[in-house]
Amino acid sequence: MSRAVRRDGKRLGFVPTMGALHEGHLSLLSAARASCDIVTASIFVNPTQFGPNEDLEKYPRSFERDCELLEKEGVDVLFAPSVEEMYPAGAVTWVTVEELSGKLDGRSRPGHFRGVTTIVSKLFHVVEPDVAFFGQKDAAQVAIIRRMVRDLNLPVEIAACPIVREVDGLAMSSRNAYLDPQQRKQALVLHRSLMRVEKRVDEGERKAAKLVAAAREEFGREPAVRLDYFEIVDAQSLDPLEDVSKGAVAAVAAYVGPTRLIDNLVLREG
Repeated sequence: MSRAVRRDGKRLGFVPTMGALHEGHLSLLSAARASCDIVTASIFVNPTQFGPNEDLEKYPRSFERDCELLEKEGVDVLFAPSVEEMYPAGAVTWVTVEELSGKLDGRSRPGHFRGVTTIVSKLFHVVEPDVAFFGQKDAAQVAIIRRMVRDLNLPVEIAACPIVREVDGLAMSSRNAYLDPQQRKQALVLHRSLMRVEKRVDEGERKAAKLVAAAREEFGREPAVRLDYFEIVDAQSLDPLEDVSKGAVAAVAAYVGPTRLIDNLVLREG
């Protein structure tokens, strides 16, 4: 299909998902529709990006509802393969982005990004999109996929779309469904920590260590939430920065009860 689309001079946009769709996913579909002639989406809960003690079995699945949403959003093609299709018996080949895959979430979740880059490269091979759309909420994932595309000379453009938030600031995530009402309130500390960093930057602070300290202080006010990391890094290399004058990403991960949530804020140059 992708070859036929290209022959007709049309652009094919692709939104890979693991289902359990929410407004964040729909914003990616909207961006794809706005800049592409044909929109394809995938639903595949990828087992290789889950660690042995993570939530693969309980990860939310709502395939029929997802299909209704995709149809309503005007998606032209849905690719929903089985695990057996994507990982043939005896498969031993992986796609790994060295160094970057061990940073941020990769440090906390060994092997996670190897699973992500392997499945995304497979999906790119099958779908052959002109543009693939990802959410900025997974900042490390965006950086790693961009590096993979560059290093492997893959003919696909990567578009990162803004984080979509609830009214109170919580970044939309399929895992938010795990939170009970009290945890849902506690989870707001992720967004508050980022807003505190932004405020300090607006007031003129440029030293990353002081910004991180301010964020950690915010977490100190919410002891029920366990901070995994709060780092200020370069958007491309994911290396920690000492100064944010040339731009940076403030990235946070924390456990609210057993649920691990992530969020980030792009700090503009200046």
